[in-house]
Amino acid sequence: MKAASFDYERAPRLAVVFGCLMPAPWLGAAAGVLLAAGPPGGLPDRFAPLALVAVHVLALGMLLPVMVGALFQMMPVVAGVAVPGAGLLAPFMAAAGAGVATALGIGLLGGEPVAMQAAAAVAVIPLLAGAILLAAGRRVAAVDATTRTLAGIGAPLMVAVLCGMVLAGAFGGWWRVPVARWLGLHMAWVLGGWLAALVTGVATTVLPMFWQVPRLPAAIGRWLPMAHWLPLALFSAAAMLWPDHRALAYGVLLVWLAFVAVVGACGLAGTLRARRRHDPLWLLWPVACASMAGAALLGAAAVVLPATGLPLAWWAGTMALVGVGVLPVTAMLGKIVPFLAWLHLRRLLPPRARVPAMQAIIVPGRQRRQAWLLLAAYVLLLAVPLAPAPLARAGGVLLAGANAWLGWQLLGALRCMREMKKRGGLPPRSDC
Repeated sequence: MKAASFDYERAPRLAVVFGCLMPAPWLGAAAGVLLAAGPPGGLPDRFAPLALVAVHVLALGMLLPVMVGALFQMMPVVAGVAVPGAGLLAPFMAAAGAGVATALGIGLLGGEPVAMQAAAAVAVIPLLAGAILLAAGRRVAAVDATTRTLAGIGAPLMVAVLCGMVLAGAFGGWWRVPVARWLGLHMAWVLGGWLAALVTGVATTVLPMFWQVPRLPAAIGRWLPMAHWLPLALFSAAAMLWPDHRALAYGVLLVWLAFVAVVGACGLAGTLRARRRHDPLWLLWPVACASMAGAALLGAAAVVLPATGLPLAWWAGTMALVGVGVLPVTAMLGKIVPFLAWLHLRRLLPPRARVPAMQAIIVPGRQRRQAWLLLAAYVLLLAVPLAPAPLARAGGVLLAGANAWLGWQLLGALRCMREMKKRGGLPPRSDC
């Protein structure tokens, strides 16, 4: 299978990417604070008000801007295609995600219809991001799983956002819709069409690049990302056109979940054979792959056995959002930001100037401790059904601490870069 090449000369301005990436950990920390301080009533039901608000702050405030910022970088570097308007849109991505999440929080916790209407209105910005990504994707030469994902990733983002806007408008009193049906579509496209497809598509390039992981088997890689999108499109059509024939929609969904479980298992086998297992962030990837397989299996169990009495939906949702979302995003931020800072300094400073190594821009020991703190938060969040109130508070505190520590490390990388620019490079025998 032919692999895409990298052309860093086509990379966007550093401010475009950093404008999306830098605020994200702090918004992830805000989600942790909400879990720690919010009303735990209804937990571990996934539709408990606190759970809904924290999920949206994490998804919209942290994950969305990082993923869109990474796409602004990867489109030109990996696919050779610039994203029109990325420089104008990038500064607003984190603010828009935080704004939608805040409005949803006020609407869900306070029962304010106007806040839900505001959430639907502000969601136009991530919808626009999906549109410009889709427009840029039409010019991508799709030669592997990553570039095929880049070529079409704007479409599932638009579908996920549109479904969310329909739901927010319905709760805001603008219209009436079958909420359960639209909610199912929204969750399927957020977690599957956007999150799972993007993580698997990008991982086929970044895991071999940064961690020297074997590539996915060609028999699986050649089906990405359409093995995510086609079943979800069929599921959506069945759910909307034949709502009384739920077995048809669920059957398609189960086929897709089986594929996701296989991809997660293959990813786990590959990451465990990585040649750079000593890397401080490596452990996040096998846990993420195991979480992908686990979320798929538990999601399938929730479909087939809805009345078990077990909190399957909580476990599957936590594995999907934190395990498949926050863990890989944290691992990628710990690699992308030092690499971009190093690359920027290498271009800016004179050829003979000493540039700090990536390991000096963010110290590996701190990354490793932050990763373990994040994993501890993940374990506590999975355990919330055992003792909802205290474990939600403890997990929230650790999640807030882990994300704030990540944010501080990224700010340290910026400080290092600015200091090197002022000095004109590293003096002999010195470091960041």
